[in-house]
Amino acid sequence: MSRIGKKPVDLPSGVTATVSGQTISVKGPKGTRSFTATDDIDLIVDGSTVSVKPRGASKRARQQWGMTRSMVANLAQGVTDGFKRELELVGVGYRAAMQGKDLKLSLGYSHEVIFEVPEGVSVSTPKPTEVVIEGSDQQLVGQVAANIREWRRPEPYKGKGIRYKDEYIFRKEGKKK
Repeated sequence: MSRIGKKPVDLPSGVTATVSGQTISVKGPKGTRSFTATDDIDLIVDGSTVSVKPRGASKRARQQWGMTRSMVANLAQGVTDGFKRELELVGVGYRAAMQGKDLKLSLGYSHEVIFEVPEGVSVSTPKPTEVVIEGSDQQLVGQVAANIREWRRPEPYKGKGIRYKDEYIFRKEGKKK
């Protein structure tokens, strides 16, 4: 039995879910999101709760059970609160600024990096050394944050680079004489 899969997903007020075949659509204040489950899973909408049940006892059905429940819970959270990742730029001269719909990063290269922000994600820079990525799709928000971080990963000696706000960088000791 999946401990995660057997818990029903409670939908907050103002959120509706509809199932057509294997596709569940969740509509809320921040838009509509949908997810298509595999054929091994049954999706049941009962008022303000969504239950996920496996169709059989096969290994694949048990594997998909908890994952599908997590995906449905993420849909519900995405259309109500949304998801948010925060990045910090650490280093002398490292700055970020919005230029129209693009993010302009000064990261110590000979040129400034222009990052095109995809649809469905909003990026803001409250401070020159902070980048906030928000959206209703958890996977897209995380992927955009990872793509921005990839331009300058934090290095272990001085800690310079782009890091997640809650990330701990293991620091190494430099050479000794």
